[in-house]
Formats: sequence, structure tokens, C-alpha cells
Amino acid sequence: MAVIVKRNIVPFTYRDYASWPADERWELIDGVAWDMCAAPSYNHQAISAVLFVTFFTHFRGKQCKVLSAPLDVILPDKDEDDWQNSTTVVQPDILVICDKTKINRKGCVGAPDLVVEIISPYTSKKDIKEKYDLYERTGVKEYWIVFPGEQAIQVYAKTKDGLFDEGRVFDLSGDHPEEAVVCSVLFPELSVRLAEVFAD
Repeated sequence: MAVIVKRNIVPFTYRDYASWPADERWELIDGVAWDMCAAPSYNHQAISAVLFVTFFTHFRGKQCKVLSAPLDVILPDKDEDDWQNSTTVVQPDILVICDKTKINRKGCVGAPDLVVEIISPYTSKKDIKEKYDLYERTGVKEYWIVFPGEQAIQVYAKTKDGLFDEGRVFDLSGDHPEEAVVCSVLFPELSVRLAEVFAD
């Protein structure tokens, strides 16, 4: 489970975050700093590699850009003019950005279109609850949560009311697991075989 390791009477902002040592990894959610813990595991990185290559290949030559962690995604408050005062900075495992004006030398300022988070025991609470709420309210259109232990991916897509739907689970439990595929709602032609994602 992720542990909150830094609190402040005044919420931390991107300016604080940018001043911390470069060899430390943090995320800010509503002004609270979350420790990013140790480097990701082999399994985490193997899953990330398959998804990234699939996404990159799909979007090659298209308007949307695919990027991977570590990359700062700065999510300013709606009434905040100066993004450096933002109290939220996260580093999704994979993100798709279709509005290139959101990309600057510091990372992505504003909500990506699609975000992928790969769960670890240390980050599960943050990714399932804190980040779900964050991504829903800041305008992310689609959120994939990858569960390595269960060999499953849950896909949430934004509905007309601005909230995520109940989510659809893709896993290897069917009669033909080798044919199981996870599909994007936002990008219908984007899909990946689960057997490839969880091959290792």
C-alpha cells in the first residue's frame, strides 16, 4: 500500500515538487506528496513494455502522442492560471495525449486522453482510489488499471455526464485465453492480446 510521506500545512505545489532532489520520486495529489517507492519490478516493466509498444505502433503517424513514465503530468486546478502553482503532479505508467499544446519541456500540462497505471502492492490504494477520483474529475477520458497478479485489465471510459462508467474487466479466465483481447473505448481500433501483456 502506498504511504503518504509528506504533508504540509499549506498544500505542496509543483514549485515545491520541482525543488526536491532529482534522485527522489514523488507524486502530488491535492497537495499531498506520495512516495513513489523503489524502482518498478521486472514484471511491471515487462507489462509496460508490451503496452507501450502496442500503443506506440497504433498511434505512429497519427495526431496523438504516446509517452511513458517517468514524465510529469501536471493537473492544474480549474481556476488556476499559473500551472506551476498546481497541487497535483503524477507520473502515469503510459499516457496518450492528443492535444499537443498540453506538452511542454516539463511534461504534460492538463489531462491526457488515456492513462494506464500498472498496480503494485505498494501503489494499489493510490491507483484504484486516489488516482481514479483524480483522473475522473480532471478530464481524463479513459483509464486503464492493470492488475498483474490477477492478469487482468480494467478499462474505465468517460460518459456523457463527465464521470467514468462502471468499468469493464478483461482477463484470461475464458475458454480461449490465448484469444482474449483488451480494447479501448476511446480508440476502438486500439487493442492488445492479454496473453502478450502477461506473457512473463
